Amino acid sequence: MLTIVQFDAASASVLGRLLSDGLLPNLARLRERGVWHELAAPATQFAAGAQHTLYSGVPLAEHGLFYPFQWSAPEQRVRYMSAFPAPPPIWERLGPRGTRTLAVDPYESRPPSDPPPGALVCGWQLHDRVVLRRWDSPGGEHRRLQRLFGPPQPVDEVFGRHTAGEMLALRRRLVAAPGRVADAAGLLLAEQPFDLAWLTFCAAHVAGHQFFDLSQLDPAGLDRATERVLGSTVDHVYRAVDAALGRIAAALGEDADLMVVCPVGMEINTSRADMLPEMLRAVLDPPVERPTPAGSTSSIWRLRAALPSGVRAKVAAALPERAALDLTARLELRGVDWSRTRAFAHPAENQGYVRLNIRGRERDGIVEPDDAKELMEEIASGLFTFTDLDGAPAVRSVERVADLFGTGERAHQLPDLIVRWVDTPATRVLGMRSERYGTVLRHGAGSGRSGNHTEGDAWALVVPGASRPVTPTRPPQLEDVAATAAALAGAGDLPDLPGHPLLQP
Repeated sequence: MLTIVQFDAASASVLGRLLSDGLLPNLARLRERGVWHELAAPATQFAAGAQHTLYSGVPLAEHGLFYPFQWSAPEQRVRYMSAFPAPPPIWERLGPRGTRTLAVDPYESRPPSDPPPGALVCGWQLHDRVVLRRWDSPGGEHRRLQRLFGPPQPVDEVFGRHTAGEMLALRRRLVAAPGRVADAAGLLLAEQPFDLAWLTFCAAHVAGHQFFDLSQLDPAGLDRATERVLGSTVDHVYRAVDAALGRIAAALGEDADLMVVCPVGMEINTSRADMLPEMLRAVLDPPVERPTPAGSTSSIWRLRAALPSGVRAKVAAALPERAALDLTARLELRGVDWSRTRAFAHPAENQGYVRLNIRGRERDGIVEPDDAKELMEEIASGLFTFTDLDGAPAVRSVERVADLFGTGERAHQLPDLIVRWVDTPATRVLGMRSERYGTVLRHGAGSGRSGNHTEGDAWALVVPGASRPVTPTRPPQLEDVAATAAALAGAGDLPDLPGHPLLQP
């Protein structure tokens, strides 16, 4: 059996420090037995696109899924990602061949359209209505696990500033979550045989966003004890993941093949994406051309700043899940006059994304395709004039997506430009200014995240049991993880899997 353990969105710097201090003993022992591979992954440009590539083995340009809320050109609006087709994860492709799969909490996943044999649960260790929605196969597995181990705790993210009390409650949920993965896996592994197990530790991902440091919190509201407890959250969650990893490894046996995988990294939050909509508007609609005062166009970031995060969380919790997701999607880009809009900032919270309103591609497009290159140059030139309020650089690069992901069945779903920010902390940035276009001030606290995804830092630790490690003939890629699962299941002939196995029978 191959077991893939997903140490999701792990920080390379935190891992290195805890390993050096001897605080991750189970991961350290596995490193001594295995082979460590750095993986090329789409996270450099599209962090959220890494999950679908990891599970399916399909490259980003072929599946086109890069953010939970994406632009639908035929509808001229934003939709929740379930409105777009997704490639089946590898366990669904292996199911017809008889491969029995145990999957716990695959991130940003969907209920199987053709349920494979085995046991699959999502939203088990934690529940998030956007990225960890509740589903199970066969039906009733959630209820059975909940009766035995208790219900999953909600961790729905609400962008903005949070109180110390809210953060303490979140910390307790995150520290307990890895043990729930080990509880479910231990029970299910003892009940029936599996050929593939895929276990995702999502708590590390959430902890990195919310607790990488405490820069997003008001220091006036923190006493020393609270500051110490909250400041140790990432370390404690990683140590809880390591303890659960040890329990799982002990249950597998000596001949089990094991991979520990991180599809995307986590470090300090450098994103200024919440200010990009107004930066772009300043560049494309100088004040003399604006029919309304600057800043009057509706922005979801303005709404987030106007209502406390606790209020918005209560409103979202009161709505049915599907209604809450649709409301969020509709609020994105609400109030835009498409008859005048040449380009817009696509929803984002890490890198900045810009999409052109192109005639013939967008339902209400106004930009002629032949004018797209000149418009992108105008946007890039204008954005580079912005700095932080203290004069420090803010924009590192503006890249054309077609140059990076120009081919692919669903490359048309991607934005046209990626705005990459400088590598300086952005949590306390209050705004940006341009001598040519004026000042753009941040509304509220932005996303409220102190940590965010990094460029690179994807890796796979391959620990062979009954199989043998493969020496790669080219730099390993994220697609290789699904290809490894297929190879060990005797399905190396599956079409449309460009990855190379990292283990062989």
